[in-house]
Amino acid sequence: MTSKSEKLLALLRGQPVIPVLKIKNAADAVPLARALAAGGLRMIEITLRTRDALEAIRRVAGEVEDCIVGAGTVLNPKQFEEAAAAGSKFIVSPGVTASLISAQGASEVPLLPGAITPGEIMTALEAGIDFLKFFPAEQAGGTTFLRSLASPLAAARFCPTGGISALNAEEYLAVPNVVCVGGSWVAPDEMVREGKWEIIESLARQASALKPI
Repeated sequence: MTSKSEKLLALLRGQPVIPVLKIKNAADAVPLARALAAGGLRMIEITLRTRDALEAIRRVAGEVEDCIVGAGTVLNPKQFEEAAAAGSKFIVSPGVTASLISAQGASEVPLLPGAITPGEIMTALEAGIDFLKFFPAEQAGGTTFLRSLASPLAAARFCPTGGISALNAEEYLAVPNVVCVGGSWVAPDEMVREGKWEIIESLARQASALKPI
């Protein structure tokens, strides 16, 4: 395993679910991160899908000591650099590209790139990246497809996201090459908007207790 993969897995510390968050209002970022961390989900991904995303990352990185914040939906080196400068401890991308691999090589911040085909996975492995995002998981073949990758691409381990919920998360966690899953069900948009932090903490606590079935 590469040093950056080790660093990323060390940050994860066995956490079974990474919350994938779309934060529309930066003011929600800190209480949301605190609720998730209190529920046992310290490592969170804030996607760069909103105008407030980078500010949300800055606030969490600066104000929530118990939280390890990363940036998601990073598509190019410019976004990589902006997210790292905002305080992201890891970077998540829906795919793997030569320019993102190069950006990781010039940074201390580890990259979790998306890869679903054998060719994409081999490209990542050749670059020394063996912990990968499997996205979109359900649409790409789900647990059956992931199991089929375990033998020919044994070095690769995955964090599936896309279509993952409390209903199927444990099925994914039971797959031998799956380390954790990513999902948004622990912080529904409506609950974030209404500031229902206690309910979100409870959802996080349930998610943090998930085990392979």
